[in-house]
Amino acid sequence: MIKNKGTAKKTAELLLQIKAIKLQTNNPFTWASGWNSPIYCDNRITLSYPKIRNYLRENLANIIEEEYGKPDVIAGVATGAIAIGMLVAQQLNVPFIYVRPEPKKHGRKNQVEGLLEPNKNVVVVEDLISTGKSSLNAVKALKEAGANVKGMVAIFSYGFDIATTNFEKANIALYTLSDYEHLLEQSLDNNYISEKELDTLKNWRTNPSNWKP
Repeated sequence: MIKNKGTAKKTAELLLQIKAIKLQTNNPFTWASGWNSPIYCDNRITLSYPKIRNYLRENLANIIEEEYGKPDVIAGVATGAIAIGMLVAQQLNVPFIYVRPEPKKHGRKNQVEGLLEPNKNVVVVEDLISTGKSSLNAVKALKEAGANVKGMVAIFSYGFDIATTNFEKANIALYTLSDYEHLLEQSLDNNYISEKELDTLKNWRTNPSNWKP
């Protein structure tokens, strides 16, 4: 869910400016899943731009306080959201932990790294939402570790129907700074794409797993 249209468009513009998001309708990317895609998002690039990472940090922290109240702990999802999650925790002056995709195979075999006491209110920070599977896997691990998960925030979402369904089934609220709809609007407004490319980008989103360029 988007809280503020102005913030959504500005976030999209910042991600486009630094090429954290790339749009290539004629030379699509191949995702790890094997999907062909005219868009690629790598929000780790924002960490190299202090003004942009501060903008993201402040706005994510604002959403958390407005929607969930100040949490006891912020949890980042490894690995993409560890850094931005820690920045948000610093902004809110609360402890930070992070969640691995699966428990370590050695040592203490932790999946949740850091100090998490039982029944603490936790908000999860993500960098990117696609299907939501890995994000909700982190929520499951936190709950199994005794956390009271209040909800999740993220920088960007592709807005797939499957993600909406997955979050609804898990009964987890999700707020993102920007999403695919606002990205396309901003891209067209600022001439990053043409009307023809807009049609291609909209078409991809309707059936991304089977889309062909």
